[in-house]
Amino acid sequence: MSLESKIANDLKEAMKNKDQAAMRTLRSIKAAILLFKTDGSGNVLDEQAEIKLLQKLVKQRQDSLDIYTKQGRDDLATTEREEIEVLQKYLPKPLTQEELNDAICAIIAETGVTSIKEMGKVIGVANQKLAGQADGKTIAATVKALLG
Repeated sequence: MSLESKIANDLKEAMKNKDQAAMRTLRSIKAAILLFKTDGSGNVLDEQAEIKLLQKLVKQRQDSLDIYTKQGRDDLATTEREEIEVLQKYLPKPLTQEELNDAICAIIAETGVTSIKEMGKVIGVANQKLAGQADGKTIAATVKALLG
């Protein structure tokens, strides 16, 4: 089942249950999918693009959450937390640090990289293989720690 049809079904359920946070979030996902499909780039919404789209939406809300928290706007921060929680249901389960270390060690062995000067190669492969399971900052920090 594609993300788009899953969102449509879940939106119907949220409407039946009168779950405002879910309805708000699912409508924003639906709008983001529509924008992606009609942006004129000709890109196809495959599984990797879906994950990237959802990660972007989570990051936007996380940035807003940070701002609202710093400004003491707990009412707005609560809304962002609710939306992040709904969005994370559609993302793959994040890796633990131990699982991430193992995966990156395997990628280092696979690429044959031995020095920190070549860490960009490892990060590129890791970002592709671990899309949705770890964010770019965590991957880069782990690669640097393992190669350094």
